[in-house]
Amino acid sequence: MAWYVDLHPQNPQQRNVDKIVDRLRRGEVIALPTDSGYAIACTMANKEGLERIRRIRQVGEKHHFTLLCHDFAQLGQLVIVDNSVFRLIKSLTPGPYTFILKGTKEVPRMTLNAKKATVGVRLPDHKITQAIVETLGEPLLSSTLIMPGESEPMNQGWEIADLLGNALDVVVEGPVGEDGSTTVVDLSDGDVRIARQGAGDTSMFD
Repeated sequence: MAWYVDLHPQNPQQRNVDKIVDRLRRGEVIALPTDSGYAIACTMANKEGLERIRRIRQVGEKHHFTLLCHDFAQLGQLVIVDNSVFRLIKSLTPGPYTFILKGTKEVPRMTLNAKKATVGVRLPDHKITQAIVETLGEPLLSSTLIMPGESEPMNQGWEIADLLGNALDVVVEGPVGEDGSTTVVDLSDGDVRIARQGAGDTSMFD
């Protein structure tokens, strides 16, 4: 069964954050709250963890994984960002947006979309997520925890523990920012395309 751990939403207990990060470094897979639903995550180089996430989500090679980043400097090392993209992302983050961009050589090939060499990146506005990513010292490889056949992410840690306790190693209990999934903005081909309308405001694109 997964370790079920409750973190304070504003001041996550560092001793428990350290334990979560230690388990991530050992190759474990976690479920954690974000500013837009729950996500399942592992470290970037964790091939077995990536495959476990694929099995839980039942997604194939065309699925875009998302790198949860601590700050813009970290994000900028992972994806190719020109000046216009830089300004757009800076204006919308931190917040419930996922941006699809071409990955750099810093991103493991297995993490990229097999056809387009793209990956999602996020700067979540969520203290629990940020505490874990900051302590880890590198982005988390993640996927929104939307179960097969569903359209919205799971939002309650105890429900995830009941449903997926045997498939995950850690379930972090904490409130999500919003119930819906992120808004996905595809910037990979030079244009701005809303690939999924979610929690983030898109009126600036009208």
